[in-house]
Amino acid sequence: MAHKDRAREAFEAIENDLRDISRWMYENPEIAYEEHESSARLSSFLADHGFDVTHPAHGLDTAFEATVGSTGPRVVICCEYDALPEVGHACGHNIIATAAVGAGVALAGLVDELGIRVTVLGTPAEEAGGGKVDLIDAGAFEDVAAAMMVHPTWKEDVIDPQFLAIQSYVVEYHGQEAHAAGAPQQGINALDAFVQAYNNVATLRQQMLPTDRVHCVITHGGGAANVIPGYTRSEWMIRATTKERLDVLVEKVRACFEAAATATGCRLEINPDSHPYTDLRTNEIMASLYMENSAALGRPLKRFADLADKSTGSTDMGNVSQVVPAIHPGIHIDSEHSNHHPGFAATTITASGERAIRDGALGMAWTIIDMATQDVWGRL
Repeated sequence: MAHKDRAREAFEAIENDLRDISRWMYENPEIAYEEHESSARLSSFLADHGFDVTHPAHGLDTAFEATVGSTGPRVVICCEYDALPEVGHACGHNIIATAAVGAGVALAGLVDELGIRVTVLGTPAEEAGGGKVDLIDAGAFEDVAAAMMVHPTWKEDVIDPQFLAIQSYVVEYHGQEAHAAGAPQQGINALDAFVQAYNNVATLRQQMLPTDRVHCVITHGGGAANVIPGYTRSEWMIRATTKERLDVLVEKVRACFEAAATATGCRLEINPDSHPYTDLRTNEIMASLYMENSAALGRPLKRFADLADKSTGSTDMGNVSQVVPAIHPGIHIDSEHSNHHPGFAATTITASGERAIRDGALGMAWTIIDMATQDVWGRL
């Protein structure tokens, strides 16, 4: 029996289990760096199917590393499982995780024949913090020939999505409280500083590139309307198509923050809220192989350049793609709502979401088989 047929049979033997795990994750979402039960369940499942598992791994309590095979090039399948606050698995990481596990188990019985090693790497905190950056820094990708993952999307299937570089900041203004009616002249208004910063960024938008993105939320604006606010806190995300453009844009936005502090007399604190994420670099050899395999599964993929809707986000898989050859295909599920909407989370446990687990797992497994049988390692 051909390698791909054997991989499909191995996947089908656990497909119902993966659907159950995906639904359990949907019902039990855990946010960044707190994915204790999810990482334990996923890594235990891999251990039960012959993987050598380390959990925790690489200095992160909720990371794991599960490997089969003893020699040859090592391919990492990235397994995300963190959820979002309030809206749960509205980015479909339950699909990402179970597709990754499914691909790994599909390949487990073939690695010795193929002369490869396969690692399912549990990567926490994609939504906030940047767990993959922590893992890169810890050496998790040092001997890796290639890496991949799939991601569900409400838009069209795409092989080479564009993801933006991003830097997140917490911005705090420190002023002086005072009675808002009786002695406003004695106050230093930290809320005015935030408002001025927000307006400064709004003014900057005219000179931004169409692909630049700056957005924020205020998490503390004051305590009472009759008190001059002495403290405000806001969280900002700054995005651009490349790390180089991001560096330029960050300096402009920071100038907006600093000008607001000068104008109001407040003291400013700016602190990174996450590792910076880079833009995604898609490996063309891996992408071509994945496209062929996905089409064989009845899911043809488009190129990003051919999409009608080119809106996008950011991911720490971009950082991985800068250090090893990588792909990150987007797989459509039939949601009326975009990622990060509760309706998208609900769609992950429908038939469409379950099909994405299957297509993603087999697409990755078959692509890794092709990479091994075609001996592409020196050309990636």
